[in-house]
Amino acid sequence: MRRVFKAVSTAAAITSGVLTATSASAQVETRPPITAYKPAFAGQTRAPEQKLGGAFDATTVTSGLQFPWSLAFLPDGRMLVTERRAGKLRVVAKDGTLAEAAVEGTPAVFSGGQGGLLDVVLDPAFKTNGLVYLSYAEPNADGTNNTAVARGKWVDGPTPRLDGLTVIYRQRPALASPLHFGSRLVFARDGKLFVTQGERSIPAGQKQAQDLASGLGKIVRINPDGSIPKDNPFVGKDGARPEIFSYGNRNVQAAALHPQTGELWEVEFGPQSGDEINIIRKGRDYGWPTITYGVNYGPAKTPITGGETQRPGMEQPLYYWDPTIAPSGMIFYTGSLFPKWKGSLLIAGKQPQGLPGGFVTRLTLKGEKVVGEERLETPAPANWRDIRQGPDGAVYLLKDGTAGAIVKLTPKKG
Repeated sequence: MRRVFKAVSTAAAITSGVLTATSASAQVETRPPITAYKPAFAGQTRAPEQKLGGAFDATTVTSGLQFPWSLAFLPDGRMLVTERRAGKLRVVAKDGTLAEAAVEGTPAVFSGGQGGLLDVVLDPAFKTNGLVYLSYAEPNADGTNNTAVARGKWVDGPTPRLDGLTVIYRQRPALASPLHFGSRLVFARDGKLFVTQGERSIPAGQKQAQDLASGLGKIVRINPDGSIPKDNPFVGKDGARPEIFSYGNRNVQAAALHPQTGELWEVEFGPQSGDEINIIRKGRDYGWPTITYGVNYGPAKTPITGGETQRPGMEQPLYYWDPTIAPSGMIFYTGSLFPKWKGSLLIAGKQPQGLPGGFVTRLTLKGEKVVGEERLETPAPANWRDIRQGPDGAVYLLKDGTAGAIVKLTPKKG
């Protein structure tokens, strides 16, 4: 059965509207696959549609943002939002008022391509130490750039600022590429900080995803001050960077801790097709670019490396998509506002090519297996860059682009 999207005009949808899930079918995805690859096990892709119901209202909290990338909630309910290209950190009041002045004390950024000011998170002990962490594309004097992480102390006021901004991590080597910075920041339960990264897309970086002497194509784990945890998997190994926690990752823009296990889950971009969900475990190899369920961009759809999808010693994704959903931002929903969604994995993404609107992907999980998929239709057209659960249990989405906005999802009234 063909998927049907409700027709929702941009103007109406982006102010307030009732949005529902897509119509029922045996599988959510009805577009033909890009590749001829076969899954490694049953249920690894194209899970059956499982509609949980729960129509919702979508209301714009604030508009006027320019290429927003990430969102974090201050303890008083205000929001910090990064504007990628401008390299600005903005403050949004609880009522949606966008402060005119950007936060001072933020780093200089490389803003070409996918670069700019990226993730923002608060220290788990923010109420006592006031620390804010930023990830960004850092420019270098020789024309190269790299993913970097810095932290500073929040100082509130009419013109808020970050004091004592200090770079605590730099990806090495730096390359001259405008792509694949990764850049989600996730604090583990033990206070260690995961930094997701990319392999910079260009061939010179892509091949380094399997090289432990390189920081490209890796997820790293550091202490909040940037020092290296002694129990990292490659500490003391000759020729390996000690910050590496996992390798063989392509471009990870979505990551979150599982609410029960505390493990880091991520959703990473495949090339043309092959977006995948992984549970990131200590010292594991996630295969890129040796194995993948995607192919090179372009009509020829040529295979990556040798066209392999499986190899001993390399992790299989627990789920993948073909065609792409372009994942950027994810949460495990734990709130009470949407009780039917509790325990679901919600993934934000880009408006898919060939489809008229945007959507949030909701997955039903049974342990480490995806057993159901639902696509929650959202204002069209919309490229969702981030998704967060608010203190009120609502779901907040960041709409990318020059007409950027924060959109809040709440249960349908009545």
